[in-house]
Amino acid sequence: MKIGFITSEYPHPSVKHAAGIGTSIKNLAVNLVKKGVKVTVFVYHQNENNIVEDEGVTIHLIAKKNYKFFTWYYYRLRLQKYINEVVKKDKINILEAADWTGITAFMRFNLPLVIRFHGSDAYFCKLENRRQKFKNFVFEKLALKKAVAYIAPTSYAGFETQRIFGLDKKKIKTIHYGLQLENFVNNTPNEYDRNTILYIGTIIRKKGVFELAEIFNRVIRSNPDAKLILIGNDSSDIKTGEPSTYKLVEQIFSDEAHKHVNYLGKIPYLEVQEHIKNAHVCVFPSFAETLGMVTIESMALQKPVVNTSIGWAQEIIDDGKDGFLVHPTEIELYASRIVELLNDDVLCLKLGKAARNKVENRFDINKNADINIEYYKSVLNT
Repeated sequence: MKIGFITSEYPHPSVKHAAGIGTSIKNLAVNLVKKGVKVTVFVYHQNENNIVEDEGVTIHLIAKKNYKFFTWYYYRLRLQKYINEVVKKDKINILEAADWTGITAFMRFNLPLVIRFHGSDAYFCKLENRRQKFKNFVFEKLALKKAVAYIAPTSYAGFETQRIFGLDKKKIKTIHYGLQLENFVNNTPNEYDRNTILYIGTIIRKKGVFELAEIFNRVIRSNPDAKLILIGNDSSDIKTGEPSTYKLVEQIFSDEAHKHVNYLGKIPYLEVQEHIKNAHVCVFPSFAETLGMVTIESMALQKPVVNTSIGWAQEIIDDGKDGFLVHPTEIELYASRIVELLNDDVLCLKLGKAARNKVENRFDINKNADINIEYYKSVLNT
């Protein structure tokens, strides 16, 4: 079997951007290669045209190009032509693309197209209760309607996307993201930087960072030794237009809390894992995800996690068993869960061990790659 992935991001030094979508694609791609599948990744909106090999995966970098008029249309035609040429030459059997921005709208391929629900703009607008640009909705719907099948990382993401776009639910298969578990090992879960709370993710309103500031204000009152570390890109704020969301978040911290906050910005991926290992508690008070890669990475490293309680998170964590689930707007309860963990070493180790077991059972990419392969085969045989 030969599979092609169409994406705007992928973790590789030659690629200009990579985040959760790119990480999940790479985890799957590398494991598909190990199972004898030929994988080609088409990464668009790049600085240059190039072809590189990485861990058995062939990566086609496709440069961004602007046109005098209708760049959104003519660039898609350019991608279509390039991808179809490679598909024919390399005899690729099936293509997969993300739903975000509807990149495959107006494209035609001579092979089946599967779309994975990494999170469309329409999906996130619904979760954030904000209005979507009509053009974005049309592009995403056109792209989705052209696909022959869909993959959702959680049943929640699948259900919500199906309702938004009126898709055939029989064509949607839930397959969780996965981790290469041998790369996420914590041999000393009882060793960590005491009272350190870690947040990983873009500094953006939908991730609950404003609520996190209020939560930490409550935590510091109960535990004056608590520290908060934030890792991730800063972003502009969609509500106020402020170019730095973190600047707005800073204004929420109390004077005492602010002394105990360390914002590291974006750091190398390998360093992130060390910060997870060193953390006492990991927190993800997000309002909008499809699954949340950093959550399962933290769980794999046996960290006690306080996560959001919204839809998708209920498929990751069983509240009180392998982590805690609290709605981001429940500031007092969220803070009390964090304080409870900071004060109870036994509970932290218990939840961390259970979290690792959950990831091994549900988010092992080696197992989930097999599920993907069988689904691709079923699509090809339809």
